[in-house]
Amino acid sequence: MHFFTPKKHKSLNSKLKTQNKTCTSRKFLVPLSCKLSDMSSLNSQILRLAVPSILANITIPLVGVVDTAIVGHIANATYIGGIAIGTMLFDLLYWNFGFLRVGTSGMTAQAYGRGDRVECTRLLAQSVGIAMIGAVLIWLLQWLFVTAVLAVVPCSDEVAVFAREYFFVRIWAATLSLMAFKGWFIGMQDTVSPMITDIVVNVVNMVVSYVLAVYTPLGAMGVAYGTVIAQLTGLILAFVICMVKYKVIKLISPIIRLKSLFSGQEMKRFMSLNGNLFIRSLCFMVVYVGFSSLASKYGDVELAVSTIMMKLFMLFSYFVDGFAYAGEALVGKEIGASSSLHSTSCTLRPAPHRLRNVVRLLFAWSLGVGVLFTLLFGVWSEECYRAMTNDMTVLARLADYTGWLIAMPVVSTLAFMWDGVYAGATAGKQIRNAMIYAALGFVICYLATYWWLDIQGLYIAYFAHLVARVVYLTAAWKKTLRVV
Repeated sequence: MHFFTPKKHKSLNSKLKTQNKTCTSRKFLVPLSCKLSDMSSLNSQILRLAVPSILANITIPLVGVVDTAIVGHIANATYIGGIAIGTMLFDLLYWNFGFLRVGTSGMTAQAYGRGDRVECTRLLAQSVGIAMIGAVLIWLLQWLFVTAVLAVVPCSDEVAVFAREYFFVRIWAATLSLMAFKGWFIGMQDTVSPMITDIVVNVVNMVVSYVLAVYTPLGAMGVAYGTVIAQLTGLILAFVICMVKYKVIKLISPIIRLKSLFSGQEMKRFMSLNGNLFIRSLCFMVVYVGFSSLASKYGDVELAVSTIMMKLFMLFSYFVDGFAYAGEALVGKEIGASSSLHSTSCTLRPAPHRLRNVVRLLFAWSLGVGVLFTLLFGVWSEECYRAMTNDMTVLARLADYTGWLIAMPVVSTLAFMWDGVYAGATAGKQIRNAMIYAALGFVICYLATYWWLDIQGLYIAYFAHLVARVVYLTAAWKKTLRVV
């Protein structure tokens, strides 16, 4: 559907051609002082968006870390393994809906860049609506799902029993709408609101999980109940922020009708993008679940080791994700500001020099974080292990994997940063294809190495999937964004 008359189209096309010509010339003619000023301004925007996300993300891994650490200090390797399998089961369902956050942030950022407040609100309503439908499906399928997965996941009977119990409690924390709210906040160039929400969620989780696990008869199961209470608290808080800070209720009423909400070209684009991101999430789960399930066949100790290693792998990623979220917001805003209002094709032609500068600065900051964590893990790896468990058998095995802990940060940084850039561009096909190749790389590398390297082959496969993502997304960069 077109919203412009032929005369307006002609005027708009002429204006866009002039803008493109100006942008092209600026690549060569912008004075050095202007370039430095532009870089300084972009740095300020990046840090304004990234720092709150980093502060929030510092607490995010504590959901899993606290659960593992509490159980690791009050129980044995069997319970740590049960937490790992139970979390895997939950993540297999829950994080496949991660497209809600990624897709919502990119499209909202572009609508924000166009100055289209109504479209921003529509995207929030659409995303929350899909999240509610997804949550109902998860709850309906939980019994069938957990029975089917545990039938094929290699683990001891003791681990399976605790994993099942943990999962059936944890499933009530499947607050998919919280993903939608977080993505929308980021798209609105607001990382303070999700920071507040995440901090509240994780503080509540730490406190309540510890109290329930240590001071009540629930024992290790207390960590699952603590997570549920924390997630529901965060969902309520996010809703209140939307109502109070953004007053979206004033804009929702005209678009809340189902016919308006789930029809039209924008909805088709929304579903197409999220369909590609859903496939990406499935491929990611192949890697994540494959890592945990394959580790379990080497015994409870190796499963506990792999669980702790994965938590530490992901710890530094939450720092990098702060800059990735900034990338989603800024890349999307640049594209939205330079695209025609109500365009059905999202022409990716932002100002070339600004977009290059945004991406270069994002990578500079994130690579600095990667190098820092490489150094930290190299110096204090033993202290990191002891913070996670006091089981001497597990600690002895962890020392054999320190090399992987040191090697992962830099390559992971590149993969995560590219994801943020492409999400802002709503380049769903490229994100999907990168993860498909990455999952294939994981499977092929493991099959090629496990028979003579045992569990070390699993770590090689995980590293290979990160490299595959980086290589593909780097190669597709210029073509995807059509930088001229």
